[in-house]
Amino acid sequence: MTDELLVERGGVALRVTFNRPQAHNALTFAMYEGLYEACETADADPDIRVLVLRGAGGKAFVSGTDIAQFAGFDGADGVAYEERITRVVRRLEDTGVPTVAAVDGYCIGGGLALAAACDLRIATAGSRFGIPIARTLGNCLSMDTAALLVAHLGQARALDMLLRARLLDAAEVHAAGFVTQLADDAAGLDAALADTIASLASHAPLSMWATKAAIRRLRRAGLPDGDDIVERVYASADFQAAVRSFGAKQRPTWKGV
Repeated sequence: MTDELLVERGGVALRVTFNRPQAHNALTFAMYEGLYEACETADADPDIRVLVLRGAGGKAFVSGTDIAQFAGFDGADGVAYEERITRVVRRLEDTGVPTVAAVDGYCIGGGLALAAACDLRIATAGSRFGIPIARTLGNCLSMDTAALLVAHLGQARALDMLLRARLLDAAEVHAAGFVTQLADDAAGLDAALADTIASLASHAPLSMWATKAAIRRLRRAGLPDGDDIVERVYASADFQAAVRSFGAKQRPTWKGV
């Protein structure tokens, strides 16, 4: 386990903290794997009743995958990457106990996918949500992540967010039902999280497991393959140039190839 991902037991909750505040908690591959292992831990311990995810530093939950991870990517690498992330997102979604994302700040890219894979989301009023890849990297979503977003936000709102590459504020995602509870600040978030943990811990574990399993199966039923979409986009000159531009702190120029 990396020190950039803290996993701590607190009462009935297992708490996972993304701990790269200097990078707005951008995720490395090691952090993704650490989260996978944390889900395994939560399911292996019968005394753990809730799994909690949050970001360190008060500015971000997760700002996405660390862009350095994309250096030298081609189409096959893109497919492998999206499969790797889907493996972690699905493991989080498959966790037997209720999962809660406590969001304070930016919840972007892969961070939004992880929050969407959780059962409940609580956020501070100043938090922002989105996947602005149409103006940053020019990559794309896996079919699984796209399905998650449509399931939570609806097709129209997901399209608007992705095509316009805009960030949704906390009030908007709360109105959409994506965020279940808003808090004024970090202290309010802590209080709301404590109440949520206590409530979940008092409920019938098998009833909650059955609810999670049924809804998960409904979401995944008939999900089509999308590797051809991912391969084309990650193999593009646009994506490769955008990765270089990001490192040079320059705006990419899109050519559609």
